[in-house]
Amino acid sequence: MRYAVLSDVHGNLEALEAVLADAAAHADAVVCLGDVVGYGADPVPCVERLAERAQAVVAGNHEHGVTGLMDLAWFNTHARAAAEWTREQLDDDHSAWLAALPLTAQVADATLVHASPRQPDEWDYLVSAEDGFAAFDAFDTRVCFVGHSHLPGAWSLGSSGREHEGGNIDVTLDAGRRYLVNVGSVGQPRDRDVRAAYAVWDADARRIQIRRVPYDVRAARAKIAAAGLPRFLADRLAAGA
Repeated sequence: MRYAVLSDVHGNLEALEAVLADAAAHADAVVCLGDVVGYGADPVPCVERLAERAQAVVAGNHEHGVTGLMDLAWFNTHARAAAEWTREQLDDDHSAWLAALPLTAQVADATLVHASPRQPDEWDYLVSAEDGFAAFDAFDTRVCFVGHSHLPGAWSLGSSGREHEGGNIDVTLDAGRRYLVNVGSVGQPRDRDVRAAYAVWDADARRIQIRRVPYDVRAARAKIAAAGLPRFLADRLAAGA
């Protein structure tokens, strides 16, 4: 079984559609680690695509923000403005679907969570080597997939020690080791690569690979500007930062 593991779509329909098209050739099922909405100009179609396509979806901080489950004071100025705008775009059904998403889920031998398996509603960022290694005792599965930082990478623990690798990883799961993998961001990459990022987990072949997919960045930026959202949110798509 092959899973496309998506995270941080952030209302970017152009990126999501490009990733779903790529995933159709490389995966049998889709799962999503949250932040379907926020920042981008197409929250409704992104929610609808993933509600239809994804086998499992967990909540991110932007889902909690737009549905009133957390105070928008937690967000920076740009994110707060986008969350307030997004609230106005969602109807009651979309909001109810987002509000009902769980903080964690399990698919096969993998834990799905947006930020960290340790206190998922604290929205901690796993960026450094130590950030990741400190989270291993908070999940029991062989693999844990996270997003939130928008930076792909992987951590692993086993009898031979610790390993941490950032970037577009391609990992074979070795016997006796456990893994934590950040799948990067579909809709707002921040690793200076403007292409959408997602992971393909081949459970049978025991392989996890980050795939990068080009999409129409210009169209996504134009929609953000036309919606009256902060210009910064459009500009950062062109920088991948």
